Amino acid sequence: MNIDWAALGSVFGVSLVATVALVGLFTLGIVGLSKSAAPAEGATEATGTGSAAVARAGAYVCFALCLGAVSYGIYMIVA
Repeated sequence: MNIDWAALGSVFGVSLVATVALVGLFTLGIVGLSKSAAPAEGATEATGTGSAAVARAGAYVCFALCLGAVSYGIYMIVA
């Protein structure tokens, strides 16, 4: 039995990078959704509603990229 260590290392490297990228994208999506939360209890009015809309749109883009990456991975496994 012969182990191709270079191939094993490249698979490990690609899976590590893909995992960190997906977790990072998902985290950015969660942070983007938290930016559009209701104002704090002591606040009198919501400020920066434009930036909240941009943050929510960015969060949806991050979630869509995560969904695309997972769908592509499932496609690669099945095909």
